[in-house]
Amino acid sequence: MTDRRLVVAAAIVDDLARPTVLLAARRSRPAALAGRWEFPGGKVDPGEGPLEALHRELDEELGVGVELGGELVGPDDGGWNITERHVLRLWFARVTRGQPRPLVEHDRLRWLPVASARDLDWLEGDVRIVEAVVEQLVTSAP
Repeated sequence: MTDRRLVVAAAIVDDLARPTVLLAARRSRPAALAGRWEFPGGKVDPGEGPLEALHRELDEELGVGVELGGELVGPDDGGWNITERHVLRLWFARVTRGQPRPLVEHDRLRWLPVASARDLDWLEGDVRIVEAVVEQLVTSAP
């Protein structure tokens, strides 16, 4: 994993203990990814920790502050290989400051009922993560 770039993202839900909806962000660029959906987040900068990067990215991309819940540990050495060059780590999160707005790299946000999350055209690398997120949220529901 040393030659891979770390990306961090959040599965933003309405409530960490009893989530009913999940936030998805639609890419506006680059052209090859435009119109596809993803979890908001971004690349970790050199010298930056993953959680620090996640808070920064969510503030830059959505204009929000969040409370982080648990990490959804992936099958690829704890992460999720989303491209040949990128590995993603994902945490559950709840908005604590601001209202999510598509500020950078996205043209639309959508709150989805957890059961409908699979219905969007997700980026290829995110599809199996969506499956795992839905599974986690459905099995943790009361």
